[in-house]
Amino acid sequence: MKLFQKKRDATALNSPLIRRPIQKCFWLFLLPTFAAFCIGFLYPFCKGFFLSFCDFKTTKNWTWAGIQNYIAAFQDKSFGHAFWYTALFAVVSLVLINVIAFAIAYALTRGIKGSNLFRTVFFMPNLIGGIVLGYIWSMIFNGILIKYSTSVVLETKYGFWGLIILMCWQQIGYMMIIYIAGLQSVPEDMLEAARIDGANGWQTLWKVTIPNVMPSITICTFLTLTNSFKLYDQNLALTAGRPFIQQGGEVIKTTEMLALNIVNSFYASARSRGVGQAKAVIFFVLVAVLSILQLRSTKDKEVQQ
Repeated sequence: MKLFQKKRDATALNSPLIRRPIQKCFWLFLLPTFAAFCIGFLYPFCKGFFLSFCDFKTTKNWTWAGIQNYIAAFQDKSFGHAFWYTALFAVVSLVLINVIAFAIAYALTRGIKGSNLFRTVFFMPNLIGGIVLGYIWSMIFNGILIKYSTSVVLETKYGFWGLIILMCWQQIGYMMIIYIAGLQSVPEDMLEAARIDGANGWQTLWKVTIPNVMPSITICTFLTLTNSFKLYDQNLALTAGRPFIQQGGEVIKTTEMLALNIVNSFYASARSRGVGQAKAVIFFVLVAVLSILQLRSTKDKEVQQ
């Protein structure tokens, strides 16, 4: 009797009498989300793309400049330096964050005591805002480096590794949670089959565990890569681009990353806002292309379970 009731309920849900009104009014459900998307993203993006070809003081007070803003952006040595600095930072942080996060996640899924407490402790730095983290670590680094009569903002190498440590401390716990979810979803029968076949722990990790955790690796790599390129508030609070050097008559902020460079260019003067907007469009295209390439390359390695 219960089985018959379940079948009848399933049939009722798929009935045209129920589905037809939903199909007719689906736009009512989509309209609020679509309106928010247009107002909050689509219109500002299109307006920003248009203004990247203009000289403007406000969004309504503009004059057409053509591609001059893009030419000025590519000729700006500080923008080129910020790009390569950000690219190096992204590569180093990508490797360190994912390797350490995976190692911690792997250790915490081995059944050790207090694993839930460790997960909470490692995740907590992710809850702190970037500006607060920047100022906290600035005090920590300066307290350590004062013994050498220097500061984190006086030498480029200290600023770079300071940003790396800050980024790792904030992001590792978040990536660890994603890796734990992936490790817990590895089929137990595969691990048991590997043990029966005589595979040791290292072989099981490389041949069974990691291929099955590739979806988590894809997500974590994507998040780490995009977060590294978009880093702004930590960079502003920790170094603000310092120290400065002179290069070809221009002032180069040696620890300035792309997002901070774009903001500084935009607010340098009213005449430079078009150049700053052009840099923002270039930045968007760069991050979008890198993200798509990364997703395609890692998704090809995922194992279909």
